[in-house]
Amino acid sequence: MSEPTGVIHDIGYRHYGGARLGRGHATAALLVHSLRGIFGLGRTARAKIVPFLIVGVMMLPAVVSIAIMALLKQPGMTYTSYGVTMQAVLAIFLAAQSPYIVAPDLRFRVLPLYLSRPVTLWDYVGAKLAAMIVAMFLLLAVPLTVLYVGELVIDLEGPPHTGGYLTSMAGAAVYAILLACLGVAIASFTPRRGLGVASVIAFYLLTSAVSTIVSATMDSVNNYTASGWALMINPFFLVDAAVQVGLFDAAPSAPVAYPDGTSVVLQLLIVAVLIALSVIALIMRYRKAAAR
Repeated sequence: MSEPTGVIHDIGYRHYGGARLGRGHATAALLVHSLRGIFGLGRTARAKIVPFLIVGVMMLPAVVSIAIMALLKQPGMTYTSYGVTMQAVLAIFLAAQSPYIVAPDLRFRVLPLYLSRPVTLWDYVGAKLAAMIVAMFLLLAVPLTVLYVGELVIDLEGPPHTGGYLTSMAGAAVYAILLACLGVAIASFTPRRGLGVASVIAFYLLTSAVSTIVSATMDSVNNYTASGWALMINPFFLVDAAVQVGLFDAAPSAPVAYPDGTSVVLQLLIVAVLIALSVIALIMRYRKAAAR
């Protein structure tokens, strides 16, 4: 008689006895997981190269400005011009990391698995957007804060530029919200990361080029109002004009004057409409993906 070749063990099943944390905890966990992934944390070493390199580049002007303040006893880079000056770097980070937020789940069609739990479609989209918003805000706010701390430590003549720093932080928050919504919405329309990167970069290059060309053309024929409005095609100038200049009366960071007066209300409305349209597009895109 041959010996048995296998044994079945009756290990039974144990019911989960811990606390059920619900939708809020699940959404927060998705947000933290997405935010860590944006900066390459918990991923391969290769995935960390681009985000950490961009973080280093974003810190460079702040470090140089602090060195100028320390050696020459003169103010360095202005706070409110940081976002506009570094717009290309911010756009590269947005283009490189936005597809990571959306492409894998769309490509491998795992969205129904998320939605089979208490997490709703709005929770999912909100967590993804919030992660990108926080990442964009940190990318801009950290060097601004380092620059401000450097100014306080060096103690230049006169009072510190606290107003400029707070204005730049408000601008950084709006930059982060608008850019994250636009970038994630654009990247969500393709499950391929490469195409997502190309789409976001193409959007930035197109808006930047069109705004510059049209503004210069209008300025050459002395139509200064149209020249200022043409800059609003670029999201970076739009936020600078609407928030930093319009709401907080900061110095403009554009080569020509922005529209003034009641135009601030219209500029803020444009920002709000762009954010709303981006969120609506994301919801529609994911609703379609979840139905597959």
